Amino acid sequence: MRIPDRFDVTVMLDYYAPYVSGLTEAARITAEGLVARGWKIAVVCARHDRSLPAHEVINGVHVFRAPVLAHVSRGFIAPHLPVLASRLAARSDLLHMHLPNPEAAFVAALRRKTPLVVTYHIDTFLPDSPVNRFGMRVVDASCAAAIRRADLVITNSEDQARGSRIWPVIRRRALRPIASPCVDRNGGSPTMREGDGLHIGFMGRITVDKGIEYLIRAFRGIDDPAARLLIAGDYTTVAGGSNIAQLREEAGNDPRIRFTGLLRGERVRDFYASIDVFALPSISESFGIVQVEAMMAGKPSVTTNLPGSRYPVEATGFGRLVEPRDPVALREALLEMAALPPEDRQVGQEAATKLFGGETFLDAHEEAYRAILNGARP
Repeated sequence: MRIPDRFDVTVMLDYYAPYVSGLTEAARITAEGLVARGWKIAVVCARHDRSLPAHEVINGVHVFRAPVLAHVSRGFIAPHLPVLASRLAARSDLLHMHLPNPEAAFVAALRRKTPLVVTYHIDTFLPDSPVNRFGMRVVDASCAAAIRRADLVITNSEDQARGSRIWPVIRRRALRPIASPCVDRNGGSPTMREGDGLHIGFMGRITVDKGIEYLIRAFRGIDDPAARLLIAGDYTTVAGGSNIAQLREEAGNDPRIRFTGLLRGERVRDFYASIDVFALPSISESFGIVQVEAMMAGKPSVTTNLPGSRYPVEATGFGRLVEPRDPVALREALLEMAALPPEDRQVGQEAATKLFGGETFLDAHEEAYRAILNGARP
């Protein structure tokens, strides 16, 4: 496909498809949805895998990748990324950056007169150490610098924005909460069930910030030999590395605990159809697309009481909140939600679908883009 002379929007972020995370999926689904509505979209990102091409078209989205010189924890050194982003921004009517991103300040400064939209997904989280604390301060400063130049800041919810470390900067900009896109995962087959016992599910990147060890401890306190814990998610190509070895040690020789690896396509639908209750025990989270997709499939969510991640449960009432790192409270909440009667599940499913289903996220992005391009306050 020929590369257009100009784009309507250039989207900038670190990782893009085929990498899978909540942030990348939110950007990908939004970009592809806008293309389907007639927008010309470019994505500029890092070439995190050298086997990926420098340019390709994925479902109508032009993806440009900058070379990576070295990987550092969850990030990388890619000095050409801000340059490539600025060049594409100069050929676009609007630049949309997804943060956190250590290059954000440079891209915002180099964009010249192109209007800037920033989606701030979450504060950077790294395991505690002096080096990582310094790294998080650097990324926070870069994100804050970009947000100061933004015409509009998007977050998943106002709760997430107010809970951010850089809320004092965000609050001074035009702010629009737009929940991340959530896919209807109904229609699967319960192929991952093993009997009629309680089935608890987790899906997401297998990393330290997801708090999965607390879920394993909670589950191992359930005596029922027919119960099952399905832990789905990538642990082989995770940026910054996975804590899968620690989690396997936590699971020990409990045959009821199953690590499925990364699920795609129909397997995701089958996963939701196979569980009774969803768990998101994160110690750092901003929304949790997976928990909303579980709710939309009729499965209540038990998640941690963190800014942003608590919003879907609070908004729908379809689940329970527990404090982070508390396996006892987590177990009690999971058992309570597993016993939820069908009529209550139906009400919760309908509430989640009404709030987060469909294409309202695309409508909101189009409305915000057009307001900026027309010179109005978003």
